[in-house]
Parts: sequence; structure tokens; C-alpha cells
Amino acid sequence: MLTETKVELAPTAALSVETVQSVHHWNEHLFSFSISRPDSFRFRSGEFVMIGLPGDAGKPLLRAYSVASPSYDEKLDFLSIKVADGPLTSKLQKVQPGDQIYLGRKPTGTLVADALLPGKRLFMLSTGTGLAPFLSVARDPDIYDLFDEVVIVHSVRRVSDLAYHDELSAKLADDPLVGEVAAEKFHYVPTVTREPFHTTGRIDALIESGRLFADLPSGHAFNPETDRIMMCGSMDMIKSLGAQFEAMGFPEGSNAQPGAYVIEKAFAG
Repeated sequence: MLTETKVELAPTAALSVETVQSVHHWNEHLFSFSISRPDSFRFRSGEFVMIGLPGDAGKPLLRAYSVASPSYDEKLDFLSIKVADGPLTSKLQKVQPGDQIYLGRKPTGTLVADALLPGKRLFMLSTGTGLAPFLSVARDPDIYDLFDEVVIVHSVRRVSDLAYHDELSAKLADDPLVGEVAAEKFHYVPTVTREPFHTTGRIDALIESGRLFADLPSGHAFNPETDRIMMCGSMDMIKSLGAQFEAMGFPEGSNAQPGAYVIEKAFAG
């Protein structure tokens, strides 16, 4: 458990107290977990929220985590790295079902459909745990009404880092709400940078070579008139590709002013 003597957490005006329902360790530095969802908790697919545990001084120790579950789910899923000396993740990686956890009451974020202009293809470009918000977006039925193609690109260092690989490779076939439409519209492009895999290289290299588009029905390179892009993950990836997209004529969007691409900086990992 988190501690030998369990301490009952107390909710605050900004935080509810939820219960860990399940934990899955993908490898030695990556895990996911599910917690209870308050009846009053509402969020848009792709948003993040503050979650946390008691800190050494007793005050809540909080970090921003993207919700990985769809907005209609009865539970809330999160994907996290493990950092041995991380103030929060060193404790969070030890949670077990039944443990308590803090959940912020106000989700927010820019990786939402509302921040994008209408388009035909939606590309969700992610590295590492930046995949999390896109797991939510890709299981949102509304997203398939807005786009003809919905594409998740996930770049990791090792094959074992490809969290949710089987579900995504199966085109979300087991999802009760989007399974049927995802079979036609959803596409998954996993790529590994430091081990042999059927697709290797960073996302920018896949874009440059055209490999990113090779297996898509449309097949063509990025077009600012019809393509919409979400990015979450390493800041190097976001800055580099953001500059490229700007040069190609993709305006950055926000909740206040929708654009052709959006990024998320506030996420754990």
C-alpha cells in the first residue's frame, strides 16, 4: 500500500477524494491506473486534471494528468511514467486498488475538438505518455462525426513502451460506442526509435519520408486546408513540429480561437 498506516484523505473545495480501482504496470517505468469518478465530474475528451497524493508536509502534492478514458466512462483512467525520485510519481507508482487519491474538480486543456477548425483528417501526434489524451479523444463518438480519418501516431523508445498497443491495433474494436465506426475511420501508427520494430524513427522523420501517410486511405501529405493536428508529449517534438506546421500555414488554435493545430504543455511525462 502507499503507507503502512493508511491516512484518510479529506476533500477540499478544489479537490475530491477518489478510490483507486485498478493498476496496470506496462514495464519498469510506465503504468496506468483507474480511479472512481464523481457523479458531478464532467470533462471534454482530451482535457487534463490535477491529481495527487499527500506530500511530506501534509499538503496535497498535485500534478496535471490528461484523462485517458472517454468522457462517457464511469471511471477515470490515467497513464504515467515512473520516476524513482519524482515527488509525486515515486509515490503514485505504488498505489494499489483501494487506495485514496486526490482529484481536481476542474478539468481543462486545449486538446479538444472545440479548439480546432472543421477539417477532414485529425492527426494526434504523441510521444511517451503524451498518448493519454488521445486515448480519450479517439473513443469519443463525436470525433467521428467531425472527421473522415482519425489518426493516432505514438512514438516511443522501446516496444514495451507502446501502452495500449493491442487495443489501438485492433482499431478499438471492443469499444461499445465507437468500435463500428472506428473500424472504418481510425488509424494507428506506432513507431519505435531505439529498438527494431515494423515502423522506426521519430515522427518528424515519418512525416519527411511520407511513411506517416503510406497506410492511410487518403495517402497524401499534410494540407492546412483539410488537416487538423493535436500534439502532446516531449517539448522538443512540440516545438520542432509546431514550427514546421506554422511554416506550412497551420495556425495554432485555442479554446478562444480555433485553429488548425493545438498543443498541450501541461501533462505528466
